[in-house]
Amino acid sequence: MKIIITYASAGAGHLKAAEAIFRYIRHNYQDIDAEILDVLDASTPFFRNSYNWGYNFLIRRAPFIWAAAFWLTSVGPLRFLTRALAFFLNHSNTKDFARLLTAKNADYIISTHFLASEIAARLKNKKIINSTVITVITDFGVHPFWLTKGTDRYIVASPFTKKLLIKEGIEENNIKCFGIPVDLKFSKSFDRVDLRQRLGIAEDEFTLLVMTGSFGIGPIEKIVRILAGKIRILAVCANNKRLFDSLGSKNYPGLKVLGFVDNVEELMAASDVMITKPGGLSISELLCMELAPVFICAIPGQEAANALALKEEGIGVSASCAKEASDIVLKYKGNPEMLKHIKQKIGLLRKPSAAKELVDAVCKGSI
Repeated sequence: MKIIITYASAGAGHLKAAEAIFRYIRHNYQDIDAEILDVLDASTPFFRNSYNWGYNFLIRRAPFIWAAAFWLTSVGPLRFLTRALAFFLNHSNTKDFARLLTAKNADYIISTHFLASEIAARLKNKKIINSTVITVITDFGVHPFWLTKGTDRYIVASPFTKKLLIKEGIEENNIKCFGIPVDLKFSKSFDRVDLRQRLGIAEDEFTLLVMTGSFGIGPIEKIVRILAGKIRILAVCANNKRLFDSLGSKNYPGLKVLGFVDNVEELMAASDVMITKPGGLSISELLCMELAPVFICAIPGQEAANALALKEEGIGVSASCAKEASDIVLKYKGNPEMLKHIKQKIGLLRKPSAAKELVDAVCKGSI
C-alpha cells in the first residue's frame, strides 16, 4: 500500500497534522510505503513565495484584509466567482504537483490543506488517478475552500464541525469525526508533581501558561504585568526575542520566561489554564492535555470560527484585551469547581488518538 500525506507550509498547523499522521505510520506500519509532501515545494516560485509571505504578512500586519478575503470567499452568492478565480490560480501554479501525484498514483492521498485536496480531487474527478482522497480539516470551523468534489472522506475535529459539513451538503457517511491529528506526545501520561518540581512550581500554585504561536504576538507583556505576583506564570515568547528580553529584564515575581520550546506538552501538563490563539492544532493539543483555554488575538476567519466552536461546546472563552483575559484567569483560580466542570467537558471532546484512528482505518480498509 502506498500513502501520500500532503500539506501546505503556509501556517504551522497543516504541517504538524501531516507529520503526526506520517510518524504514526512510520512507527506502526513499517511495511507501508508512506511519503510526506509539501504542495508548495512543487509549485511555481512566485506562487510559493506569495503563499507563504502573503499569509504571514496579512495575519501579522493587515488582518483586516485577511478578514475581508475570508468573508468574500465564504459568502454564498460570491462563491462561484471566488472559487473559479482560486481554481485558476491554484491549478496554473501547481502543475508540477499534479504531475507528481499522477506519477505516484498512491492508494491513498491524505491531505491536511485544502490546496492539496483540491488538486488531488481534480485528478480523481478526471480519472487521472484512482487514489482515495481523504481531507483532514485542521480547523473546528469550515471554510468553503475545504469542500471539494472528488474528496472521498472528510476527517473533522468535532461533532460541531461535522454538523457544518452536513449543512454544506456533505453526506454524513463521508465524514469521520476522528479529530485533528496531533503528535503522540500529547497523549502521554505525565507525573505532574515531578514536572512541577523540575519547573520550580509548588504543588498548590495556580499556574498559567501563556503562548501565542511562533511569532509571540499579542498582549503577553500586559498580561504578565497584570497577573505577576498573583499566580505562577509560564510565558513562552517563541521567536520573539524582543519580548523575551523585555520580560526577562523585569524580574516579575512568579514568572518563568521561555523562548522557543520543544516540550510544550510538559508545560501544558504542569499548568492549570492556558492563554493562547485559537488555532486548530493548538486547540487540539490543549484539549488532549485537558487544559482550560482562554483565547486572545484570534486571526479573523478561521481562528475566530474555532473560538466560536469551542464556545458552543462550553469550553473556550475569548478575551478582547489583556485585562479581560487576566480577569478570566483569576476567575478560574477563585472557582475550582468551574475549572473542574470545564475539564470534564474537555474530557468528552478531546481526541488524542486522532492520527491512530485515521491510519488504522485506512490500513484496515474501513474508511
